[in-house]
Amino acid sequence: MKQKIVLWVKKNRLTLIGVCVGVVGGFLYWKFVGCASGQCPITSSPVNSSLYGALMGGLLFSMFKRKETNGKDEQETNSIKN
Repeated sequence: MKQKIVLWVKKNRLTLIGVCVGVVGGFLYWKFVGCASGQCPITSSPVNSSLYGALMGGLLFSMFKRKETNGKDEQETNSIKN
């Protein structure tokens, strides 16, 4: 079980880093910009702002994840090019 978790973390480390960066960014946005009136649904609460930041950070960083390919697909692609 522990090996599966470690493998999953290694496979998704870029997305997890993005989530952490997003949480910090969302909290800092609430702290320094925020919404003084309380009418803003995202920035009026540190929890909402941090969760939104985590979502955006995870999505942003996951865009840079390399796609996994197996050797068979690469061989077929190379034979088509030649």
